[in-house]
Order: sequence, then structure tokens, then C-alpha cells
Amino acid sequence: MQIYMVGGAVRDALLGLPVKDRDWVVVGATPEALVAQGFLPVGKDFPVFLHPQTKEEYALARTERKTAPGYHGFCVHAAPDVTLEEDLARRDLTINSIAVSAHSMGARGRFDTEIALNPAAWQAADALVDPFGGQQDLEHKVFRHVTAAFREDPVRILRVARLAARFCDFTVAPDTLQLMQEMVQEGEADHLVAERVWQELAKGLMENTPSRMLEVLRDCGALARLLPEVNQLWGVPQRADYHPEIDTGAHLLLVLDMSARLQASLPVRLACLFHDLGKGTTPPDMLPRHIGHEERSARLLKGICERLRLPTECRELADVVAREHGNIHRSGELGPAALVRLLERCDAFRKPQRFGEVLLACECDARGRLGLSESPYPQGPRLLDALTAAQSIATHLIATTAMATGASGKNIGELIHLARVEAVRASL
Repeated sequence: MQIYMVGGAVRDALLGLPVKDRDWVVVGATPEALVAQGFLPVGKDFPVFLHPQTKEEYALARTERKTAPGYHGFCVHAAPDVTLEEDLARRDLTINSIAVSAHSMGARGRFDTEIALNPAAWQAADALVDPFGGQQDLEHKVFRHVTAAFREDPVRILRVARLAARFCDFTVAPDTLQLMQEMVQEGEADHLVAERVWQELAKGLMENTPSRMLEVLRDCGALARLLPEVNQLWGVPQRADYHPEIDTGAHLLLVLDMSARLQASLPVRLACLFHDLGKGTTPPDMLPRHIGHEERSARLLKGICERLRLPTECRELADVVAREHGNIHRSGELGPAALVRLLERCDAFRKPQRFGEVLLACECDARGRLGLSESPYPQGPRLLDALTAAQSIATHLIATTAMATGASGKNIGELIHLARVEAVRASL
């Protein structure tokens, strides 16, 4: 039995980055042999086991054979005669197909963390196994597929795009990009299930440069299949006095990277991704103006949310941002009554924390423009001050007093609204 550390842990350690999770592959073993040593079997589709002490995943070396479209259509073969190189050959990219022998890391399966994540120790012990040139591609900052078997799993398109968002200075090798384009043209991307698309999309949005994920998906044609509503934003002009970058797609990339710079949460970043969908459906004779694009954005957003089965928290925040970002941008011009109506439409009184995230998404939109990344966004503090002032009124007292006079629920709501308006007026 031989044990190797593989995949992202090896890649990140070689790049000098923190390693979060370690994965292991076992060569020359059977499931029974691992169980006998205390490993816990957890794999459904292929043999994967949890280490009895570390709880890290150990998988038997395996090969895969394509049997049907999509990423579920595989026949897995795991046996003691499967070699390490055969296991590495089924992986996606060369930079993820580097292994390190565990035998150089410690005795009797006790792998000292300092040694296990020390590339200098690997080199000294001649422990690195790199049959496909992964180290060279790391040095040259290239994403390159290992073998033509890459085309058998459409999830790999998403993974490459996600990795591009993490390693923004890496490029996709021309032959790998061509392979991804062919996969899209052959319909492989159409077999991706909603849950997997959302999983990879969410991970990519949370990286430091989410714009790179969209660029890679566009370059290979996958964005047009997975998110056609987003893809059609490129080539759509906007007024240069508001958007010096002019192109709506270029603006979207700037907004996404601003959301990462401001360390926004996933719901905020998703709201940024979908805030301007309606601009892709603006009639040509109206361009470069986009009157009413907010409502069109909300309608298109609803379809995406249903298609990808997005979490409720993400749906609701994205809907508010899509509908109201224009009004929030113009809120500096609004008087007390209009400000309170805006707060009410955003449900800010019931969900003030979410309203803060709405404002952050709007700030990303405002600063995600060519030459405006350092501009202040006074609308945010002004609206938060207005919310604080409106929250200061004693709604319970107003309601109790009104009910004592026989007022209806509608009348009570109007009284509370008027009291909020006066509170905001006094604060301005």
C-alpha cells in the first residue's frame, strides 16, 4: 500500500499559499484493507474513506470511463492494480495532477503537518510525482488539461473558470480553451444540473477576482448556455456620462470586482451579478438610455432564480437591488416622504441588516465604473441615517392610541408612515 497527497493541497503548497484541506489517494489497496486499519467508508460512487484520527479523505486510486452525457455518466474502476499515474491522468488540470509520497512525511501514517506542507522537504526527499508537467505550468501560470478525457466532465469548465477567479494572473492554455469550446458546442454544458452550476458559481463569486470567472465562461461559450441573460449584456452601450466604460458587460465585471474588494457577502455579490439584467433587453431605438430596466431586471432575475434554485436569502436581496438600485442612486434628490416610501419598498424596517447589504451592492454598482472606483457613495450613509430616524418613533404607542379611537389597520399604517416622514424630515 502506498499513500500520496494529491490535488489542490499540493498545488497551493507549491504556490506558497495556505492549505485548507488535504486529499489523499491510496495505491495498491482494497476497501477491506483500509477498513481493517480503522478507516470509515463514506464514498457512494467510488471508494472514499475517512482517516480514523484526522478525518481527512482517502480515496482508492481509480480510473473513470465515460458512459453517458453529463457529469454523472461515468463508470469508475478502483482496484489494487490501478497505478498512481493512471489516477492522476483522470484529473482535470496538470496543476492539480501533482502528488507527494506520504512515506517521506512521517512514520506509520502519522504525517507531521509541517513536513506534509513543506515543498522544500518534498524536493529533498524526492517525493514529488509530476508525470504531466504540473510544476512547469504552475511556474508559467497556465491552466492546461491533463488528457483529452477532460472533455468527458462538463463540470470542469466551471472549475477552470472558478480557478481563474482565484488565480487571476493565470491564463487558459489555447488547446484547453479550444477543448472547452468544443464541449460547449457539443452540448456537454447543457447537461449540468442546477445545483452544481450554483455551487461552482457561488465559489467563483467569492474569489478575489470574480470577473475572471465570467471572462473564461464567455471565452468558451458556456456563459451563453448557463446564464444567457448575463451574456447578452456585452455589446450593449450605456450613457458615457454615467458609465465611462460604456459597455454594460464591462461595467458588470468592474462591479463584481468591487464587491470582492469591499469583501461583500455572497448574496451581495450575486445581487451585483444580476442587478442590470434588463439592460440586455433594452430596445435598440432607446439606447444608450435604459428606461425601465430595473423592472425588466427583476423579471429576468425571477427566471434565473427558479432555473438555478437559488437560496431564498440570495433571491430576495437580488430582487430588491434589481428593482431599487436606480432609486437608491438618486436618493440624494429625494425628500422625506419619498425616502420613507423607498425604505418601505426595500422592507428596511423589518430587515435593516439586509437593507445594509442592499446599500453595499448599490455602492459596488456606483463605484464599479471606469475611473470612479475611489468615489464616495453618500447615498448609503444618508439612507441609513433616515432609517435610524424613522425607526426612532414609537410605533407601538401610535398603534395603541389609534386603536383606542377605533382606527382600522390601514389607518394605523398611514399614521405610522406619516410619523416616520416627520422623523426623517427633522433629521435632514
